[in-house]
Amino acid sequence: MTSGPRFRFAPSPTGSFHVGGARTALHNWALARRLGGTFVLRIEDTDEARNRPEWTQGIIDALAWIGISADDPHFEGPHFQSEYADAHVAAARQLFEQGDAYYCDLSGEQIQERATDLGISGYDGYSRDRGLEPGPGRVLRFRVPEGTTVVNDLVRGEVTFDNSTIEDFVLLRGNGTPVFLLANVVDDIEMAITHVVRAEEHLPNTPKQQMLWKALGHVPPQWAHVPVLVNEQRKKLSKRRDKVALEQYRDEGYLADAMVNYLMTLGWTPPGAEESGSEIVSWSEMEAAFRLEDVTHSPAFFDLKKLAAFNGEYIRMLSLDEFVERASVELPDDWDRERFAAIAPHIQERLTTLAEVPGKVDFLFWPHGSPIDYDGPSWDKAFGAEWAEPLLDDVIVAYGAVADWTADALKGTLEDVMARYELKLGKAQAPVRVAVTGRSVGPPLFESLEVLGRDETLSRLTAASERVARSG
Repeated sequence: MTSGPRFRFAPSPTGSFHVGGARTALHNWALARRLGGTFVLRIEDTDEARNRPEWTQGIIDALAWIGISADDPHFEGPHFQSEYADAHVAAARQLFEQGDAYYCDLSGEQIQERATDLGISGYDGYSRDRGLEPGPGRVLRFRVPEGTTVVNDLVRGEVTFDNSTIEDFVLLRGNGTPVFLLANVVDDIEMAITHVVRAEEHLPNTPKQQMLWKALGHVPPQWAHVPVLVNEQRKKLSKRRDKVALEQYRDEGYLADAMVNYLMTLGWTPPGAEESGSEIVSWSEMEAAFRLEDVTHSPAFFDLKKLAAFNGEYIRMLSLDEFVERASVELPDDWDRERFAAIAPHIQERLTTLAEVPGKVDFLFWPHGSPIDYDGPSWDKAFGAEWAEPLLDDVIVAYGAVADWTADALKGTLEDVMARYELKLGKAQAPVRVAVTGRSVGPPLFESLEVLGRDETLSRLTAASERVARSG
């Protein structure tokens, strides 16, 4: 076990990897690396009904995608909560034997009946002094002491809880299995965790966990509860309602560096951001500057538009070779990579995600002579004017005579043709674009024609001319 502070990230393998969990992991990772400590990955796998091995691997893969790699010397794990089952039971036994816990045989219905009769909510401590021994159906409850519990939180400062508002909580279920609260504390003790950095939704459990730490004879860790993530309605992000799976963003062509940078800005301002007006900051700068004391208390808005803007900036920051390499992953195997590399500089500036790449350049890879699926509104708009058909025919003739098939030459030729019709370039190139690409928007037209080549360009222009003639 390494020296230095020990941080832990403890997800459950019960579904896709939540962006909120990713942000918490990054907070722990930044601190572990900056302080020369350890990031401990613990898989809390005791929910056998919902756990699946592929979810565990998904967590590991998602962490690696955002730069939290098992190959890093600051990384430890994964450990599995199920491996510590004996320690959980032993801790429960210790608490019972030293008088900090007791057994209770009341059913849920009986607890509710008593609460109703007494005019209270929840459990009233009925079995505290009954001296019950372990037995079938009996739960083990922690004996909450009188007074207050003060939690020193590195984000929120000193938070005081009145112990009278905390009922004697369950440690072991009626079947003898430990509840999450106990298992979580015992795992942290066993793994010598010094800092628990997590979302604020866990704050209400913290006084209970601090009581357990002390009752088991250990100094509690440093607590830190970072703000939850909310959607545009300022509601907590939900798997049922919101797009929260980190893997989905990865599969949609978001860059890991962009996602990491954006997640770190949720509740924290990167160094120099206010002065520069930009939150685009390298990981090394964020790691060096991140402090829990600088994290805000307010819920953090997970803004999809802002994330997309971050991603677009990161795409534009790639070198051309990096962009071609990463974007090529999104392309079908049979698309010519050299042809894509030729158009790549002209689409890189226009992307939000890499997943958009195929839709931007697919027209370059249609088989020769194949029918073009023209976008209806684009076709109607481009060829609705009387001049569109004769202009297209003139362009076919003019392009057929172009000796130097380059973007500049093709643009100059179209400008010569359109002058006869007293048109501006934006209007004159619309029929040409739709004829060749099937739609009214796309990469720069003349660069696209250069990459497409003379024969294919003329073939498509001719096919469009014939279609216009047939329709009209």
